[in-house]
This record gives sequence, structure tokens and C-alpha cells, in this order.
Amino acid sequence: MGWHYHKSIKLGPFRINLSRHGVSHSFGGRGLHVTTTPDGRRHVSVRLPGGFHVTRSFGRRRHRHY
Repeated sequence: MGWHYHKSIKLGPFRINLSRHGVSHSFGGRGLHVTTTPDGRRHVSVRLPGGFHVTRSFGRRRHRHY
């Protein structure tokens, strides 16, 4: 059984997310949202009126060596 931890700190349009995987950060509002994950990938989400939602990921996953 695994364990999970998540804490989010909001600073205006910025959000810092803390988890057991590392620190990520995000920026944006309801229409456009950009997130950078702890392993270096970026996700861009766009929400359009009428319920349309498009997400695009950029970058490769960086491998962690423990």
C-alpha cells in the first residue's frame, strides 16, 4: 500500500504544489492553465465555452535516480 501527500499554496494566479514526488507549479485561470510537473514536463490546458477542453503535454519525463 502506497502513501500520498499533497499540499497546495496559492499566490495570486500562481500555485505551488508539494507532493511526495516533488514540487510543481502552475499558472493561469479558468480559460488557460500551464503546469510544470516535478519531472520537468509541461501541460497546457485550454477550456472553451460549451464544455470543450484541450490539453497538450510538452517535454520528456526526466528519470530520477534514488
